[in-house]
Amino acid sequence: MPSFSASHRLRRGRYSEQNRIYLLTANTLERQPIFLNWRVGRRVVEQFKRAQEQGLATSLAWVVMPDHFHWLISLDKGSLDELMCRTKSLSARAINQSTGQTGRRWQQGYHDHALRRDEDIKQMARYVIANPLRAGLVQRVGDYPLWYAIWV
Repeated sequence: MPSFSASHRLRRGRYSEQNRIYLLTANTLERQPIFLNWRVGRRVVEQFKRAQEQGLATSLAWVVMPDHFHWLISLDKGSLDELMCRTKSLSARAINQSTGQTGRRWQQGYHDHALRRDEDIKQMARYVIANPLRAGLVQRVGDYPLWYAIWV
């Protein structure tokens, strides 16, 4: 059996289904904590909002951590690959413009988890937005500037 890179293994068997709920995760290149500066993290948030405005996905919850993001979405149009490629590409461009840097900002690939019908969407959203608490970045979720959930 051939040996595949980690990013290739992430793509094997991936299937995008419209109106399905997915939890998407992407890491910064070499897990660099570029979003410790929350103003830089806002560049990613802008792309989450743009995807929704363009009818690609409905954001249910998200958190931008120092070196990755979690994004709970309902896929409205297109594929996960198209959505993530666009989000990572446009956010990298905006990050580079705002920091005066050049180069890649994201690791190749991403992780996706399609929620099963029996999984609690609100519980998954709570898991997403509680990431800063579990990481010890804040004492209360409300103290962290880079999160959102439609239920809050």
